[in-house]
Amino acid sequence: MQMDNQFPPRKVPSFCSFRYGLSLLLHFCNVVIMAQRMCLSLTMVAMVNSTDALGSPNTSTEEHLDHIKNPVYNWSPKIQGIIFSSVFYGVLITQIPVGYLSEKYSIKKMIGSALCLSSLLSLLMPMAAEGGEAFLLACRVVQGAAQGSVFIAQHVMWAKWAPPLERGRLTSLSLSGILLGSFIVLLVTGFICQSLGWPMAFYIFGACGCALSLLWFALFYDDPKDHPCISISEKEYILSSLNQQVSSRTQSLPIKAMIKSLPVWAIAFGSFAFHWTNNIMVLYTPTFISSKLHVNIKENGLLSALPYLFAWSFGILAGHLSDFFLSRNILRLVTIRNLFNTLGLLLPAFFSVCLLYLSFSFSSTTIFLILASSTGTFCMAGVLINGLDIAPSYYGFLKGVTAVIGMIGGLISSTLCGVILNQDPESAWFKIFFLMAVINVICLLFCVVFGKAEIQDWAKDIQEHTRL
Repeated sequence: MQMDNQFPPRKVPSFCSFRYGLSLLLHFCNVVIMAQRMCLSLTMVAMVNSTDALGSPNTSTEEHLDHIKNPVYNWSPKIQGIIFSSVFYGVLITQIPVGYLSEKYSIKKMIGSALCLSSLLSLLMPMAAEGGEAFLLACRVVQGAAQGSVFIAQHVMWAKWAPPLERGRLTSLSLSGILLGSFIVLLVTGFICQSLGWPMAFYIFGACGCALSLLWFALFYDDPKDHPCISISEKEYILSSLNQQVSSRTQSLPIKAMIKSLPVWAIAFGSFAFHWTNNIMVLYTPTFISSKLHVNIKENGLLSALPYLFAWSFGILAGHLSDFFLSRNILRLVTIRNLFNTLGLLLPAFFSVCLLYLSFSFSSTTIFLILASSTGTFCMAGVLINGLDIAPSYYGFLKGVTAVIGMIGGLISSTLCGVILNQDPESAWFKIFFLMAVINVICLLFCVVFGKAEIQDWAKDIQEHTRL
């Protein structure tokens, strides 16, 4: 690949460098963002406790105090479902606008302000619940918009901060915080609710987010050349490695060229398959565990949390392996992207089929379930960052569009799974996993045939004249 001769021969230490510190900071920002998003799913159990005894003439003082610590609301399952899904509408509506604006305005301000807003809304969530479901819904939608802004804008920052040989590990390290946050919140939220009351879960995660937003404003700069703390050698390494890829784009978006670009559609198809699979495994793993393993709710929670820990490990591993293959010239960049797309789309389908036919014991079922739910994160070194390869100057907008297409796939899959489980419980899992395998294989074939990893002609207009 021609990209190889663009890389500078001289490198600076990777770990203990400023760019890795920023990736780690973003990692923890993602941990907190996911904790703020997911904790409501667990606190809802305490928030709608139907055994509320308030108003009974024999209510004890202890029970009354417990009600103050853990307010209880009379929300129907339908209202609960609307509250759960409301955050996703906020995320969905921000993807494309924020992706476009992040290429024009300060990433520092966008991520810092969005993280701070999400955290403040987390602090206000108990008060909003007390005001009624309408207030809580409004808070969740706005919080989803803020979180969606963080998720999209953070991709754009790597166009200026990640040398091509380190894109895999830097992006996978930062994005894996989403998975670790999911694991942590599943483990600790129940304990917080039981010991301190469910409002404290929102206060703790909100306070952590506010602190991290202050750190973000203090430590991050939009461009490494403007940062006062980065070493001269690291600054020169980053700038020289990106000298033919990063530019201050001023022309309008080449929408027609993007629509006609098969590599863009390859990313869109891959994103569709990834989110289709991911939503099934995230939303329906507890249901599968309950129907097949018949464990109690505590064991179900632990088994539901374990895949996130493995997914976190696989995501970081994928980033390091992709950069290793590239830096040692073992594989071409397009081959690396196809390899991890193959692992991230085929392995979940394969292990899901194993769940149906090779799960002869509790341990084998658990192993296959963990692997089916976690191996999709190999796509972190594939389709999820491929847009940075083909159009770094338009990466924000491109990421926003493909993310929306992926989310549509996720919404379709989660809705369709509910319909299948409701209509045909006996053979539902066979239909769900077989359909997932078919979609993953079709989308993967499209990615392999039409996917590229070099900057496309329509994305070179300004870049090829840029020299730092």
